[in-house]
Amino acid sequence: MLAEFAINNKVHLAMKVSPFIANYRRELRMGVDIRKKGKVEKAMEFVERMKKMQEEAEAALKKMQEDMKRQVNRGRKESEEWKKSDRVMLSTKDLVYKERLMRKLVNQYVSPYTIEEIVSINAVKLRLPTSMRIHPVVNVSQIV
Repeated sequence: MLAEFAINNKVHLAMKVSPFIANYRRELRMGVDIRKKGKVEKAMEFVERMKKMQEEAEAALKKMQEDMKRQVNRGRKESEEWKKSDRVMLSTKDLVYKERLMRKLVNQYVSPYTIEEIVSINAVKLRLPTSMRIHPVVNVSQIV
């Protein structure tokens, strides 16, 4: 219970408020009802403050999401448009050979194969010889 309290009461880095405040719009209490002495906040002021806090948390999350998206997309590149009957080379990176050749002595790509079908944007079906005992649908990152 104390661990749950600690997690829900900790200020989140992206939202700048605790998850409990963001969800329920009020402070998390330990179970003991300790009331503060003094004036009770007016309901409208409390609602406005909570709306403002919610908007700030939403803006912070949106900014963090954009930052993460920019960071992830930084290393991405546009993929080539493949057509049926194009000839491509298959990467040997994930191929397993029966004879134990040293990886550095094996060619990086093996002979050109014909594309039989475009399965999706990220996958193509190749016309492979029966001696290659792999699935004919490969990711486009594996072909050149």
